[in-house]
Amino acid sequence: MAQQSHVEKHPVHPVDEKLAPKRLVPAALQHIAAMYAGVVTPPLIIGQAVGLDTAGKTRLIAASLLIAGIATLLQTLGIRKFVGNRLPFVNAASSAGITPMLAIAETSAKGHQLPAIYGAVMVAGVFCLAIGPFFGRLLRFFPPLVTGVVITLIGVTLMPVPVAWAQGGDKEAADFGAMKYLALAAFTLVVILLIQRFGKGFLKQVALLLGLVIGTLAAIPFGMASFDSLRDAPIAALPGPFAFGPPEFEPAAVISLCIVMLVLMTESAAGMLALGEICDRECTGKTITRGLRTDGIATLIGPVFGGFPTSAFAQNVGVVSLTRVRSRYVVAVAGAVLIVLGAFPVLGAVVSLVPMPVLGGAGIVLFGSIAVSGIRTLSEAGLDDSSNIILVAVSLGAGIIPLAAPTFYADFPAWAQTVLGSGISAGALVAVVLNLFFHHLGTRGTSRTAVLSAASSGSGTQIP
Repeated sequence: MAQQSHVEKHPVHPVDEKLAPKRLVPAALQHIAAMYAGVVTPPLIIGQAVGLDTAGKTRLIAASLLIAGIATLLQTLGIRKFVGNRLPFVNAASSAGITPMLAIAETSAKGHQLPAIYGAVMVAGVFCLAIGPFFGRLLRFFPPLVTGVVITLIGVTLMPVPVAWAQGGDKEAADFGAMKYLALAAFTLVVILLIQRFGKGFLKQVALLLGLVIGTLAAIPFGMASFDSLRDAPIAALPGPFAFGPPEFEPAAVISLCIVMLVLMTESAAGMLALGEICDRECTGKTITRGLRTDGIATLIGPVFGGFPTSAFAQNVGVVSLTRVRSRYVVAVAGAVLIVLGAFPVLGAVVSLVPMPVLGGAGIVLFGSIAVSGIRTLSEAGLDDSSNIILVAVSLGAGIIPLAAPTFYADFPAWAQTVLGSGISAGALVAVVLNLFFHHLGTRGTSRTAVLSAASSGSGTQIP
């Protein structure tokens, strides 16, 4: 009886529960299925933009998987009181950095594109480590009103990417935009919609992944899927350091990525607050600091092997909320699986088998859902206030200018083109400045409690 009383008095918290393998493995696979497409999206887009061959894109994919796995293990298991929020929290390369990195690639000389990107990413990692301990005081400058604008712009400004994929991917090709490519993209999109409509449970959660698989299988009989990457990829090999050249540090590129890093830190903080509520575990300022420190380390170390800016994955917060499986060890196992996938490039090469039109069909859903997440955040940010409406309107307008008129900033200095040429950076800058103008200048400062509350209200809307 005494022993039973002791157990009841000191039960294991659901976050720290170690599940049996029959529950642990399927729950971990759900997280992998929810995040996989998002993890490989940045390397696929950036690799395509800088003209990497199949082997190069395979290395980028492997690096992203490896860094995501390491960052996720650090978050879930932690190292003493230094890093890790010890929540079922997934960290991986964020889609928020894609557009600014594409802008950096466009303004960099051929052969210097990835080095310039990686130099900026490394500085952004140092920036995150430097301000992480003080970030709680800065959250009031990034309320849901600002983050909602940024997330919406991410989805909108990325939409030309899947549209180009749906047309074949190579704009220089003679058959770019051919009907066969459009038909394959449309088929993939229809498959995803049908699974979403009629699928149940786990099947519905992996609709995007199944759409990619079915679309690729449908492309094989028409000769639109190549297996060369599987034949050439090594079975096992860790990504080598600076395989794409030593980092280069361009001031404009660094500024652009540091702005993005502020947004990513806001999203990570919001994700931690959301998970704390879902898991019934208090998320303190120290918890957020340890979590952001993990983001910073992963973002700093990632470029050494070919990784990109790292942040929270909202879809995995959704998985925890939906399944109510709150054990951090489930997500730790998912992180270990990502490391295995990254250590075996042949597995990353499987992803590169997916034809561009298939990626285009799925990308319309993926990037469209990002914009929807931003709209959902904005809908909860007090748009009944006229000043907020003006803030959102002007910020979105500034962010859409580079998309609507790509040559608008052609006569600006190179550094200004890099910052303003990215819709995300331009929109974020305007949103932050207008938020200061309307809500901070001449008003009393927001308390820390209100700050965390504002961040929490934006949780669950981070980019996939």
